[in-house]
Amino acid sequence: MAQVDETNGTYLKSLFDPQVVGDLVTEKLVPNIVFAPLAIVDYSLQGRAGDTVTLPAFGYIGDAEAVEEGHDIPITKLATTTKEVKISKIGRAVQITDEAVLSGYGDPINQATTQLATGIASKVDNDLLGALDKIDGGANGKNLFDMSGSFDPDKIPEALAMFGEEIEGDKVLLVDPATYAALLKVKSWVPSSDIAAGMLLRGSVGMAYGCQVRVTERLKGKDALYIVKPGALALFMKRDTLVETDRDILNQSTVIAASKLFAPYLYKPSNAIKIKLGE
Repeated sequence: MAQVDETNGTYLKSLFDPQVVGDLVTEKLVPNIVFAPLAIVDYSLQGRAGDTVTLPAFGYIGDAEAVEEGHDIPITKLATTTKEVKISKIGRAVQITDEAVLSGYGDPINQATTQLATGIASKVDNDLLGALDKIDGGANGKNLFDMSGSFDPDKIPEALAMFGEEIEGDKVLLVDPATYAALLKVKSWVPSSDIAAGMLLRGSVGMAYGCQVRVTERLKGKDALYIVKPGALALFMKRDTLVETDRDILNQSTVIAASKLFAPYLYKPSNAIKIKLGE
């Protein structure tokens, strides 16, 4: 009887090593979150109890003032507002039979980790857009631009003016495919090949009115576009991506499950402008 080679032999337990599979999912997940460059990622919630977190937003203290010699510098109270955000749990799982793994046809383990990463990343992106959709302009309507009726690209500079003195710097215009077609006709359009080195988001298609343009199907039928600067959003991680495997001995298959606990948040509203379309 041949001796079993437990060092070099191929076994299901090694193919489904949770650490290995988890590393594969995480490695593929990070670049798949399209809007991550626009968000601050914060891990300070890890290890803390509770399924709801109270997050701060800081108001502007105002411009500095002239101070005469011998006089005190005026003190201004740092104004803060808070918002309770519910921790979201997202997850997806796949089941792979022993026959599929051992046949090696199509590399099912690689396909499973790829699709798990894609599914989680897509949900994170949807939730980040959901945070942007909560922009209502507040009492002064500062970051809500009403473009009622059909989209007019010539009005984008008016929307950009809402940034005020902070108009400079990198900005991304998130649009649906129909809006992209209209932007291609504007005089300021710059193709992606001319700005590739400075792209904020993977898949950006060009630049218009000083904004990098990223097309997303997620905005179809939403009646809204967004101009976003880095740091407008935040991802508060309660628990980063967890990948687990479990064995079903009756049908001889293995389940791979991936999940994430996080809170998407509009961290700095002044860094984002919502362009409201429709009637």
